[in-house]
Amino acid sequence: MGRITSFAALIGMIKDKASQGKAALVSSNPTSKSLSNFHLSVLRATTHDPSTPPGNRHLDVLLSAGTGSRATAASAVEAVMDRLHTTGDACVALKALIIVHYIVKHGRFILQDQLSVFPASGGRNYLKLSGFRDEKSPLMWELSSWVRWYALYLEHLLSTSRIMGFFVSSTSSAIHKDEYEEMVSSLTNADLLREIDALVGLLQEACKIPDVPFCGGKSLADMITRLVGEDYVSSVNELYTRLNEFKDRSSILSFGDKFELVCAFKRLESCKERLSVVFRGIWKRAWIDGFWSLVREVKGMIGGLEDEKIEKSIIGVGRRGKGYESARFTDRLVIGYGDAVRFSSGRFSNVDRFNYPVSNRTLC
Repeated sequence: MGRITSFAALIGMIKDKASQGKAALVSSNPTSKSLSNFHLSVLRATTHDPSTPPGNRHLDVLLSAGTGSRATAASAVEAVMDRLHTTGDACVALKALIIVHYIVKHGRFILQDQLSVFPASGGRNYLKLSGFRDEKSPLMWELSSWVRWYALYLEHLLSTSRIMGFFVSSTSSAIHKDEYEEMVSSLTNADLLREIDALVGLLQEACKIPDVPFCGGKSLADMITRLVGEDYVSSVNELYTRLNEFKDRSSILSFGDKFELVCAFKRLESCKERLSVVFRGIWKRAWIDGFWSLVREVKGMIGGLEDEKIEKSIIGVGRRGKGYESARFTDRLVIGYGDAVRFSSGRFSNVDRFNYPVSNRTLC
């Protein structure tokens, strides 16, 4: 617990103690122990203290729900969503969103699936917090902008995952390299363009990340930046693979395919500088230079298009399939996979350099 610096901070600490104490009493009841344990872990992970992000111990308890039944997973997700729905505190909301992000990245599929379908049970699109405002202090006001942006970013992440057919950057399971190669090469041009469009949109949203709060809350901002930065690396890996596929198909692309691809490149290049500044240190220079080199190479192979035509049409590109709501991934095979994916075919011979080191905690 950080140092108490205001009356509001004292009130927050009292609220944390009271709610955790109540949950601890309820958890002693054997008939409701499972749900109460998750509720208690959520409360302990989402305190009002801006100096302490959710602890690994409490996150692990919530992720363990993925090893149980579907009802157990649903209970854990419900505890997180209830915390997010009922709070007006920016710190609590940010920490609840961090838990959502952790479930997407590290949860088993049964837990991820419950997260993706949760709005269907209550009719609430739980991550759209565009009107969130916490006016208790200048810090809470600053963190409110983080809540609004982070919620929208996670909606983009879930929507992109639905389009891709798997949870982007998830490490819950691995797909065999041959299966991955076959999957990408079997996609139609329209499917590849749809996936590239979604991935570029995700990167565009990532580059809108707010500046680090001036008044405090740096530890929360740093944790979120790291998580989003790891999504950035995974997204670029996915883009690299699909651009390589288009490189092989460059001689048979229609004018429409080329036009959409160049529009995607324009959007991608528009956020290049911001991404390189915000996520510096997460990637290696040779890695990102290799990616942009491929972008230039594919652009050169498909031929130039008039910038004026692109500028007039670029606003309309990227709206296909965008409906930032969570939903079951039923239209395509759902396969979560992490950084262990390797490629051995000639077409993907250079992808190994895009694998990056991660901690033993397997943060993707």
